[in-house]
Amino acid sequence: MNKTFFLLVPFFVFCFASCTVNKAKINNDLKKYFDSAHVEGSFSLLDNRTGSITVYNMNLDTQRISPGSTFKIMTSLIGIQAGKITDENMVIKEDSLSNTKSEENKSLTMKEAFQISSASYFQEIARQIGRETMKLWIDSIQYGNKDIDGPIDSFWLNNHLKISPDEQLGLMSKLYFDQLPFQKFAQQMVRNVMLMDDNTLYKLSYKTGLGIDENNNSTGWVVGWIEENRHVYFFVTLAKSPDKNIDMKTAEMNITKGILKELGFFKGEM
Repeated sequence: MNKTFFLLVPFFVFCFASCTVNKAKINNDLKKYFDSAHVEGSFSLLDNRTGSITVYNMNLDTQRISPGSTFKIMTSLIGIQAGKITDENMVIKEDSLSNTKSEENKSLTMKEAFQISSASYFQEIARQIGRETMKLWIDSIQYGNKDIDGPIDSFWLNNHLKISPDEQLGLMSKLYFDQLPFQKFAQQMVRNVMLMDDNTLYKLSYKTGLGIDENNNSTGWVVGWIEENRHVYFFVTLAKSPDKNIDMKTAEMNITKGILKELGFFKGEM
């Protein structure tokens, strides 16, 4: 497929194309996957070939909540664009990270940090980017509610910055097709580190995210795309639960993969 390229600097307001109710097919049969995990949630899928959209729980699909670690996609794009991330193998040493001693705080490459969702690595990148540059890019692409109040290294976790599943779906599509106002190599690098499963039947790329919303619910995201038979499909899963002890990461992945399997994926036939 031909990819469309946008200007490299944010001299315009960039809007996500969001899913609309009249374009979406509602599939309430998917509720069982959320019920089996004892969570509330939403799921959306965009078939790029036909433009068709499948949604479970449209009400939640259009509600904005904290992006959690899915914001590492944006931190990566801005960090690469601003020259703070040079390549996937860029290492940040332990002594540049927070003073908290943990297993996560070892020296990591950018790819490793992204794929294990290292908080300290991307907090350091956010500090290097700075508030002014961060705000410029968040505003330019109209990311969710654009609110970056709070510490520069954690504002995406404090329930000020919020984005809806609908908007996340638009972001995934634009990232895949180089349609965000970042340099092409920045978008390609982020796509590379999002690739989690690559085999002869399909390629599965995603980023997960965990958080706590303003009502003290545990939240979980899975945002990304699956490629099969030379076609790409974008998806977003959002899950919420009042249970603080829930294994949300396992729940969100089981829901996502269960739904994709029911819809016919993972066979190389879609």
